[in-house]
Amino acid sequence: MKFAIQINEGPYQHQATDTAYHFTKSALEKGHEVSRVFFYHDGVYNSSRITTPPQDDRHIVNRWAELAEAHSLDMVVCVAAAQRRGVVDDGEAERNGKDATNIHPAFRISGLGQLIEAAVEADRLMVFGD
Repeated sequence: MKFAIQINEGPYQHQATDTAYHFTKSALEKGHEVSRVFFYHDGVYNSSRITTPPQDDRHIVNRWAELAEAHSLDMVVCVAAAQRRGVVDDGEAERNGKDATNIHPAFRISGLGQLIEAAVEADRLMVFGD
């Protein structure tokens, strides 16, 4: 089965991000395909490279990045949601006159069209969070 994943919650706000991560990891381990993971609303905070949880806590951003690297996942952050929340890559920083970036290199910023495309091409769109 081919899945598209949408995550709407931040990494430490609700269980949604952990559930999405474990679902995605399990699906891949069982041989299913994940065409794209799309981070929307507060879910864009899952892409911040400056996240620094305490040593005894899970590092959700790194978990996603490691999973993406191991399985060549396309990790897309919604551009509008990212701009509203101060998550920027090189292109967005330049366009908006910012002097720094904070997106982890395993993620990329793009538009809602990427979510629509993933949903159309997948057998199931799994949405985690409100």
